[in-house]
Amino acid sequence: MTAGLLLVGASGLAREVIAAGITGVVGILDDNVELHGTEVSGVPVLGGTALAASHDEELLLCIGPSGSRREVARRLSRIGVEDGRYATYVARSARIGRSSEIATGSILLDGVVVTADARVGRCVVVMPNCTITHDDVLGDFVTLAAGVALGGAVHVGKRAYVGMNASVHPGVTIGREATIGMGAVVLRDVPDGETWAGVPARRLGEPND
Repeated sequence: MTAGLLLVGASGLAREVIAAGITGVVGILDDNVELHGTEVSGVPVLGGTALAASHDEELLLCIGPSGSRREVARRLSRIGVEDGRYATYVARSARIGRSSEIATGSILLDGVVVTADARVGRCVVVMPNCTITHDDVLGDFVTLAAGVALGGAVHVGKRAYVGMNASVHPGVTIGREATIGMGAVVLRDVPDGETWAGVPARRLGEPND
């Protein structure tokens, strides 16, 4: 990473990023005034997110929930923060295939593997030990919790959340703002906005066969 980086959000995700060995971090911005003047993993919390407009450093959105991450990005845009300000962080232990693309603002933590011809959108968070295989597409602001495994040609819609250790069958589409529970095995398409869990995964409230 280049020198001069501000983390946005004094969160568990910020601590994950710091622990993964990110360099160049000069401070954290967070709107919780009780945190101002404190430190998170040795990094000072400088003030609220509005300070981003008066600073020149790159920004990394360290906000876990997908919807909240998008909302903070929208607020920053309204005060003049452009997309070019966002950094992308890929941990040194992550492995990214040469034909895959990671968009601006995304975070890929330790042990993540991205293989061939995958596309990871803007401000996506991929927690440790996830596997993203060939031809997968992750929309903007998606969150993959630790240990998620995506088969080939999986599409994950914008702002969706896939829970820890969930597995998704090749070719499946997970809709926008959908939620997949921990340990779920997703064998069929998940519509926008629905919550699915179980083995095999079903919409919550759907009766068993």
